[in-house]
Amino acid sequence: MDDTVRQVDRAALDRILTLELARVTERAAVAASRLRGRGDEMAADQAAVDAMRKELNQLPIDGTVVIGEGERDEAPMLYIGERVGTRNGPAVDIALDPLEGTTIAAKNLPNSIATIAIANGGGLLAAPDVYMDKVAIGPGFAPGLVDLDMTPTERLQALANAKGVKTSQLTACVLDRPRHAAMIEEIRAAGASIMLIGDGDVAAVIHVTSPAETGVDIYMGIGGAPEGVLAATALRCIGGQMQGRLVTHSAQQRERAAKMGVSDLSKKFSERELASGDVLFAATGVTDGNLLSGVKFKPNAVTTHTVVMRSSSGTVRWIRAEHQDLQKFADGLDP
Repeated sequence: MDDTVRQVDRAALDRILTLELARVTERAAVAASRLRGRGDEMAADQAAVDAMRKELNQLPIDGTVVIGEGERDEAPMLYIGERVGTRNGPAVDIALDPLEGTTIAAKNLPNSIATIAIANGGGLLAAPDVYMDKVAIGPGFAPGLVDLDMTPTERLQALANAKGVKTSQLTACVLDRPRHAAMIEEIRAAGASIMLIGDGDVAAVIHVTSPAETGVDIYMGIGGAPEGVLAATALRCIGGQMQGRLVTHSAQQRERAAKMGVSDLSKKFSERELASGDVLFAATGVTDGNLLSGVKFKPNAVTTHTVVMRSSSGTVRWIRAEHQDLQKFADGLDP
């Protein structure tokens, strides 16, 4: 691809970025938020999927979903390989989670978001729907400061030394899962605090970029591989570093990984390998969280809180929107 084509593609992506990408996550967040706290994870997720797909198909892109709701036989919409957009624009890869934290939303707990990432074609790793071991820290540190091959104690000590603090002044975010019991015990033995989360590790990884606001210095543990790609796009845009390595438990999962182009299961992917080139990321709060407020319903309006980012410029836009035409919004048309 020559420089002229690259410039055209980047200009096209920039036009898509500002309001258009925000509308995609706003639509999904509002649809899901109507079902917050009702205990029906599937209904909330389906509402978000339907709304996001409708808005995506209005964008001037030739988009291919590389991280989505699952393979075609598992997901009727926004499945891996689905083509979206008007097809009259640049070819782009899309990673998305219309409702990250379905359990969180169903219980109306903090940090559920609607999120999407876009990159030029071939820019996003087509991660299989398996687990991924991850470690992530914020910006401003030497490359490779923390590593997946380090013990949790070694990671904490390296980060504490770089920050000029004691490990007792650090907080690690970890998914609350039985598989992390030994790691949790080690982190606490090292003197650090832990923020346990029940779900939503895309939002959790993003938290490391703003420790002063979120109280999270490092994320570590095993979560979803697709979520790892989404998190990597955000880190590419706002700084920070991450490593991810696939974790498989069966021959079928290994075959799925190979089918999607990942044959070396020992490979440690950096954030730049998970999401390369010029990437865009957007997220809208569904429930209130550390970084994003959830959707609010007023008598005559709906308010949303969205962040939109771009890697090449480092631009981060925080958008607080008030949507006053409720009928148009309910019908899927952003006023």
